[in-house]
Amino acid sequence: MIGTPASGTPISYTPEEIAALKWNADGLLPAIVQEGATGQVLMFAWMNEEALRRTLEEGRSVFWSRSRQELWRKGDTSGDRQWVSEVAYDCDGDVVLLVVDQEGDGACHTGERSCFFRTFGSGAEPGPR
Repeated sequence: MIGTPASGTPISYTPEEIAALKWNADGLLPAIVQEGATGQVLMFAWMNEEALRRTLEEGRSVFWSRSRQELWRKGDTSGDRQWVSEVAYDCDGDVVLLVVDQEGDGACHTGERSCFFRTFGSGAEPGPR
């Protein structure tokens, strides 16, 4: 599903930083996506090493689809792109945080701005996509 690289701003990294990460048994790392302007958590996805490297090199979010077993760049189908301004990893090296500028309607495939739009007790339902 990955096509031509986007024209985002690359984020520098070292091989030692990548080597310090703790991938799970499937070679994946959880990725939390946060909107830089608002601080809102937009989504959660999985990354393998190639997805993380492409994200850093392209400046645009790339993830690993566990169901399709392939890389996918956020927004290639929907147009709702994520331009990455910062990538951090936690103290244990087992999760990454992508700080993004969200383009388009939002991050959720349901049409919501954030995948975390439902709170317990709210009765919220996903919108049409």
